[in-house]
Amino acid sequence: MRRYVYVLILCVCVLGIKAQDMKAVFIAMPDQYIPQLESAWRKDLVDLYRSGKEARLKNIMNGYSQLMKLTSDYLLLQTTERSVVEMKLLPLVNNTYIICMVTTISAPVSDSRIDFYTTEWKPLAVSDLISPVSADWFIKEDVDKNSDAYKDAMAHLDMDLVNYRLNPDNQTLEAIYTTPLYLSAEDRTNVTPFLKDIPKVYTWEKFQFR
Repeated sequence: MRRYVYVLILCVCVLGIKAQDMKAVFIAMPDQYIPQLESAWRKDLVDLYRSGKEARLKNIMNGYSQLMKLTSDYLLLQTTERSVVEMKLLPLVNNTYIICMVTTISAPVSDSRIDFYTTEWKPLAVSDLISPVSADWFIKEDVDKNSDAYKDAMAHLDMDLVNYRLNPDNQTLEAIYTTPLYLSAEDRTNVTPFLKDIPKVYTWEKFQFR
């Protein structure tokens, strides 16, 4: 029941908002969400991209930001040398949408944060729209968790690093377990036999990633 009530509230919040494409959403984004790029610079990047030129500009942090891909419902932006932002417009009902924004930092191992917003850039509760994958999902189901080899290998996985990636061509989201990349080569070799070699794939279904 709580889920049903939440969806009704969410639909009411966005109902009547004119359907927007990613260009308009990106330019209208509050500066606080990508502090490296003010609104005018974001517009310049879009204009450069659409003209077929390299959409790369010096940002406020004296680095460079580059618009890598832009479609009607998807955006890929290299914000800094070590950070990337992806955005996707996800449909609800009656031609309304919400924004899924994935921010990935590579320092040096990639780790992502997921945020959701209305098309007016009002934050939405992440927990109502996706259940973040746990490290346990990436462990093979048939491993012997009582074996010394397993226990020794897993002891090195002392943090959860996950790289989320939106698909530009459909409404799916991949979760890739990147914690093993943080380990030494020897420890990674010991851990690998116990881990799945596929990402977890979420699919957007009406109002939630499942």
